[in-house]
Amino acid sequence: MAILPSTHLETRLARKPAGLPTADTVQVVDAPLPTPAADEVLVRNIAFRLSPSIRMMMGKGAENVEGVPFPPLQIGDTLREEALGEVIGVPNGHALSPGDLVIHHYGWREYAAVPTVDCQKVSRDVADILLHLSHGWTAYAALTRGLDLKAGETVFISSAAGAIGSMAGQIARLLGASRVIGSTSTREKADRLVAELGYDAVVTRGATAIASQLKEAAPAGIDAVLDSVGGEQLCAAVEVARERARILIVGALSGQLAADGTGRKAPVELDSFKLLLKKLTIRGYSADDDPDVRKEWDNQLSRWSAAGQIRFPCEVVRGLRNAPEALAGACRGAFFGTVLVAL
Repeated sequence: MAILPSTHLETRLARKPAGLPTADTVQVVDAPLPTPAADEVLVRNIAFRLSPSIRMMMGKGAENVEGVPFPPLQIGDTLREEALGEVIGVPNGHALSPGDLVIHHYGWREYAAVPTVDCQKVSRDVADILLHLSHGWTAYAALTRGLDLKAGETVFISSAAGAIGSMAGQIARLLGASRVIGSTSTREKADRLVAELGYDAVVTRGATAIASQLKEAAPAGIDAVLDSVGGEQLCAAVEVARERARILIVGALSGQLAADGTGRKAPVELDSFKLLLKKLTIRGYSADDDPDVRKEWDNQLSRWSAAGQIRFPCEVVRGLRNAPEALAGACRGAFFGTVLVAL
């Protein structure tokens, strides 16, 4: 094992926010280097994904929410998020070796002692190893399993400039979608989605009504919806959906990033008469419902990456000490694509 420091940096919850997190919601501290147990590996983190959805687990009452796949955070707890790291110490007889790249959920720290069962080995055979931190596999699982997207269909992807949407539009195209429509918050982001990521059209929040924009972008209607927002955008999708369209909900940003509250409620009023007449299907989905898709995605990623058919829109923040301000910015919608913190 290489010579290791005696301490490292990790990020802890400093206070429970009353609304959106600010930079002083979390603090970066020096802590003793973790000592792995017999069933753990020591990992030096290379980068981790910064997701605004962590806000849901910071507020009061998070421990009372059932079904959320993230652990609630108490003051003093170290934050967690998906990370890419290099194994530097392993127990005897384990399949992992020093130098292996792994994905795990112990981000927001420089080093982590990770249970071996929580490590997923990933390949270095990609154009950029940071691609492993994209939400591509979430988007891929949602499109192929949750929506069963068919070639020739029209798909609407809300929050298209977000971590999932910025990958989902590209993947939908590669899967054969004939028309890919997105939504975002600004005209600048909309222009980038069309110019850089191959979206055919993008509706923008705060301009004219989303439903009228969506009807113009999809005059023949929408076959499939990948929704990360809820609110007005989900209502618009129901309005423009064709008969027997499928709507898959993978997020609720209208509530998660609301300025007030805990981010754990996203009420919306839908016209159930339209649901009935159009015979629409609406369901919630997590990529964790289909864990076997991860290996399939890794193979597709290697192939598409080698062919130059897919890119990873991300903004990289350098250094853990800059992560608190980046979290506040991400919750304000300041970034395009996935936000990564490189260590």
